[in-house]
Order: sequence, then C-alpha cells, then structure tokens
Amino acid sequence: MAFVSIVGSCFNEAGNVGELVQRIGQVFAKLPEHTYEIVLADNGSTDGTDEELRKLAQENPHVRVILNARNFGHIRSPTHAMLQARGDAVINMATDLEDPPELIADLIAEWQKGAKVVAAVKRKTSDSWALTVARRIFYGIIGRISEVRLIPNFTGFGLYDRVVVERVRLIDDPYPYMRGLISEIGFPPKLVQFDKPPRKRGITKHNFLTLYDFAMLGIVKHSVAPLRLATLCALVLSVFSLFVGLGYLVAKLMWWDQFQLGLAPLLIGVFFFSSVQLFFIGMLGEYVNSIHTHVRRLPLVTERERLNFKEDAGGRAPGKGD
Repeated sequence: MAFVSIVGSCFNEAGNVGELVQRIGQVFAKLPEHTYEIVLADNGSTDGTDEELRKLAQENPHVRVILNARNFGHIRSPTHAMLQARGDAVINMATDLEDPPELIADLIAEWQKGAKVVAAVKRKTSDSWALTVARRIFYGIIGRISEVRLIPNFTGFGLYDRVVVERVRLIDDPYPYMRGLISEIGFPPKLVQFDKPPRKRGITKHNFLTLYDFAMLGIVKHSVAPLRLATLCALVLSVFSLFVGLGYLVAKLMWWDQFQLGLAPLLIGVFFFSSVQLFFIGMLGEYVNSIHTHVRRLPLVTERERLNFKEDAGGRAPGKGD
C-alpha cells in the first residue's frame, strides 16, 4: 500500500481550498489501495484562507496545514511544504484548481510503472496570446543555452518519488527553481499532458514580476551562456571599435581639410556601447544575487503554526487503510 502526499501553497485562495480538498478526496476514493495526506501551506493570506484551512484540518484528518509567518513568495513556500511531506511519492500542485486534481490518478499510474518523475505539462491554456508567445520564446532560448534540458510548459505540477524529494533536500537550495532542479537531478521524466482549465474564483497571483523571476532563475541557475556571451561581445565590440577608430584616422589624414568627425556617429556609438555594458552589468548582477542568496543561508520559510502534524505510531498521517 503506497502513501501519497499532495502538496500545495496557498495565497488568498479561500474560495478554492475547500473544493480542492473535496476533489482530491474523490480521486482517492477510487484508489483504495493508496493512503494519502494533503499538506497545504498558507503563505500569509489576507482573505481568510487560514481560517478555511483550520476548518478543513478539523474536519478532515488527511489535511495537514502549515501557516507561514508571512508571505515567503512563490518559490520558497511550495518547496518548504514539499519537504515536510512524508509520502512515498509527493505530488506538487497549485491550489487555485488550475492544476486539475483529477490528473492525480494518471500521475500515480505512471509512477507505479517505475517513473521517478512524472511531469504534468500544459497542452492548451486560456492565457493571452502575448503570454503564450513570450513563453514559447523563453523556452526556445533556455532550451538552447541551458546545460540541462528543461521541460517545456512544465510549471512544477507533477509527481516526485521519495528519492527525488530527498535529493532536493540534500541540495539545500535556499531559493530553488524546481522546474530546473528536477532536470538537474537527472531522472528521465514521464510526461502527462493536460489542458489547463480557466480559473473559477479569485485572480491569478502570477504577474510580470513573478514571471520575470521564474525566467531569470531558469537562466542564471542553469546556464553560464550569458556570461560567456558578455565576454564574446566585449571582444567583438573592441575589435569593431578599433577598426572604426582606424577608419576615422585614415579618413582624417587623407581629407584633412574636408573631413570632419560628425557628432551623430559619436553619440550613436556612445549610447550603443553604454547600453551593451548596462545589459551585461544587469545580467552579471543576477548571478551575483544568486550567489548572495546562497551565502546568506536563510531558511525557506518561518512557520507560525502547524495543524494536524501529530504523527501516528507509524510516523504517518492517519488515512484510509491505516
């Protein structure tokens, strides 16, 4: 009998967590050979999500709740919750119902066939065309420059065997990019495709800044290509500048009285080289920030309270079949 953990991080999802728990229960009612737990981490919600989670924990022994001291963001909180799970397999999913709970049965089926990682990838979404195009461009770029092959259209929703979870724990990354970390660990993923349903309640928590954060993490944690590109550009532009300077010198010597150095080429050159320098200084800053995050060794989150984390004699949450 396998023990499966369902893990999710919540921020202002009071209208969704109840239905999420209900639908997960319906899935496992059809899987009597498995026991399960649901680990939900509230990430400093302000809409009463914590009270809804308290109610669910009182009513349902499968539900275990972590209340964070504040909002620790979309990267750290889900990873911390995953590391608190005790299942033989851990399924990480969003709590806004955009990751359909009904797909859990398919993920478990592939895991039982031997897959250590089962990744749910989006086949179709209701996102705007601009976001869809931007996502395709990003995956195209990261696929070319990354040292490992990242899974396109993979948001982290999927099943991870206990072996994979323990590898993540050993890596001890204080700001982990799970989408890339799974590829770095190296187990070949089994892909399960699904159509992303539209959000029923609330608003999406992913804005430009969070998507930018994901993109930068994907680049700086899994590729040194931008740093090498900076060096290459510096070399090419230096040689180009040398030839331009020699050309102007020759022109001035040949047409001393007629040739006059124009202000426009000078300004264009200054702005061009300045923009290139600023771009790569910013990229270098991203790498420095990643190093700084590791050096500080801050915890993933600080917990305020736990609910239903009392272990039974077997060290696992009470569940069907125990």
